Amino acid sequence: MTTPFSGVFPAMTTPFREDESIDHDRLAADAQRLEAAGVDGLVPVGSTGESATLTHDEHAEVVETVVDAVEDVSVIAGAGSNATHEAVSLAEDAEEAGADAILLISPYYNKPEAAGYLEHYHTIADAVDLPQIVYNVPSRTGRNVPVDVVAELAEHPNVQGYKAASGDLGRVSEVIERTQDEEFSVLSGDDGLTLPICSLGGTGTISVVGNVEPERTGALVGAVAENQRFSAANQKSSISGDVAEDDMGRARDLHYELAPLIRELFTETNPIPVKEAMAIREDHPPHVRSPLTRLSEGKREALADALADLEDGTPEVDA
Repeated sequence: MTTPFSGVFPAMTTPFREDESIDHDRLAADAQRLEAAGVDGLVPVGSTGESATLTHDEHAEVVETVVDAVEDVSVIAGAGSNATHEAVSLAEDAEEAGADAILLISPYYNKPEAAGYLEHYHTIADAVDLPQIVYNVPSRTGRNVPVDVVAELAEHPNVQGYKAASGDLGRVSEVIERTQDEEFSVLSGDDGLTLPICSLGGTGTISVVGNVEPERTGALVGAVAENQRFSAANQKSSISGDVAEDDMGRARDLHYELAPLIRELFTETNPIPVKEAMAIREDHPPHVRSPLTRLSEGKREALADALADLEDGTPEVDA
């Protein structure tokens, strides 16, 4: 079946000024920088965008700024909530702001049962006619979305993807297995697991590291995709097998090149480290909204070292 979402989709940060107001000029510049780097789409107002501290009006304004800033990439707006009516409202606002799709974190804190998950996601999918991605991140929500629920949701025409951020490759594999006959994509939500998830049949990543290393992240995902295309088209050809193995070797090299930086990006709560990384790389404001705080100085030095190690040899963007 077709895969509605494939490639690299940076989970964008929301740049704040020192007074915690949103810097929309910097936000637009970030979107344009990432588009020029060759990403396939952008994901504003997710966890990395500090959506939990934004008002509903700010949600819509951020989405609108990103939509207006880019020309040829899709915009997948975060729109989830632990209250179904609020998630519907945020999704409707994202649609009105021009988003191409929406990312829906599973309900957090109140921890629904399977029937509750199904009702929640079906209500949003019936109310808003946009492609929708179920976001499973139990470290933030307290509970995994059951695989049975994901498989049933994949049958809805508007539920077209799953962001896998549980750290459980067995769970990811089962989701891919049970949705492969649907028009449905499974995307990595753990930067350190993008290579194995794509190797299992995932089609890309909603990525934190993609904010600072979009070219390398794109090259990694592209190499796995090329491996799979060659393998599928030329299963009996030893020559194509050699080419496919070259692609996987390149993907592994990129995985290990990015691994030290990825570890540093999660030494404190996301997006604290990635905002510091962008401040080092892009003269980007590192400010976060309370109750988050700036990255500690010792960790900032280690982060700067990891970034410096990647300065040379950045992959070229395909024309």
